[in-house]
Amino acid sequence: MTEMPPLAILAGGLATRLKPLTEQIPKSLIEVGGQPFIAHQLHLLRRERISRVVLCLGHLGEQIEAFVGNGGQFGVSVAYCYDGSSLLGTGGALRLALGQLGPEFLVMYGDSWLDTEFTPIVEAFRASKKSAVMTVYRNSDRWDRSNIWFENGQIRVYDKKNQLPQMHYIDWGLSMTKADVIAQRAVGTTFDLAEVYGKLAQNGDLGGYEIATRFYEIGSPEGLRETDLLLQNKT
Repeated sequence: MTEMPPLAILAGGLATRLKPLTEQIPKSLIEVGGQPFIAHQLHLLRRERISRVVLCLGHLGEQIEAFVGNGGQFGVSVAYCYDGSSLLGTGGALRLALGQLGPEFLVMYGDSWLDTEFTPIVEAFRASKKSAVMTVYRNSDRWDRSNIWFENGQIRVYDKKNQLPQMHYIDWGLSMTKADVIAQRAVGTTFDLAEVYGKLAQNGDLGGYEIATRFYEIGSPEGLRETDLLLQNKT
């Protein structure tokens, strides 16, 4: 049986698109499908045999820790890493948490509902010999602007700012990476994980794993409504 790595959930953002809803509670605690969203995520991770989770927190993160605790009620072990006085971005938050994550780990976002099998993604990463593997979905600009040129199992270009005609895919929201590509940046610096992955793609060092079903998210009012409806029907 495949040994599953730890997983980092990036949940430190300000959630400005959901204001005023997120002025008093963090996005991860918004009720979706009858319970706080983070509860759905942790139950999913338990189903996929993830036993160790690190929550990278910022805005109102103490409320998340008070609700989740050590993770025992969800069947997982949960640790915490806080950005501090200023937000560090997705990459900076991971850099701060490396000591709790080990040499390789999965990464997902605190507003993403990613209902898929995790084991094949872990196996694809380890077989690829690449520094990171990102899940991708053939989006063709439907759910958001496509930002990935994906071909023959490899991500040729990953760029959120500059779109190319070959970009038919989008990042699905789950990835696996080696710690050393994050560790190259200094602790406490602010940077985006997309910058790191974009450079890996340029160097031919970013693999892709195609997911056939669309992603769901609660980062926007429309996404929140869709995900709430989806999870209501699952419970």
